Amino acid sequence: MEWTGQVYADTPTVSASTYIDAPVERVWTLVSDIRLMPRLSSELQEVEWLDGTAVPQPGSRFLGRSAHPDLGSWETISTVVECAAPRCFGWAVGDPDRPSSVWRFTLTRRGSGTVLEQWAQMGPAPSGLSFAIEAMPDKEQKIVFVRLREFESGMKANLAALKDLAEKDLADEEK
Repeated sequence: MEWTGQVYADTPTVSASTYIDAPVERVWTLVSDIRLMPRLSSELQEVEWLDGTAVPQPGSRFLGRSAHPDLGSWETISTVVECAAPRCFGWAVGDPDRPSSVWRFTLTRRGSGTVLEQWAQMGPAPSGLSFAIEAMPDKEQKIVFVRLREFESGMKANLAALKDLAEKDLADEEK
């Protein structure tokens, strides 16, 4: 049986959110700093801006190096597809017109704090996960489900770390 990529074609998504007791501008500074993300992620090991870019803006590209115990190590090039300070920062992995995944942080002012959501979409293009699906096409839904749960777990850890950083920085400034 040949893998059809139907689940990817459906572009499954996952998200997580948290309330951060810090102004949206402070949280924006953290989520739009791609160099911070490897410190927060268990998979993302290193990032660097490409094309001489140092500030996120639509069209900016960055190289990411990642590792996973079951998937190995890999590099990707991502393109910033949304950047509206201090509300939204998103990037497409691979070809921005047909990405292997899309990631986004959305910030919403709530009182004196911020609701921060991290969201991800798999596909529509294949990714490193495609090798596992091609090897076991009858388990495609389970493979995608497990990977989305990994994304969700990573997001919750990212959000907790961002919350700690934003609230700690604010508390330190108030001293």
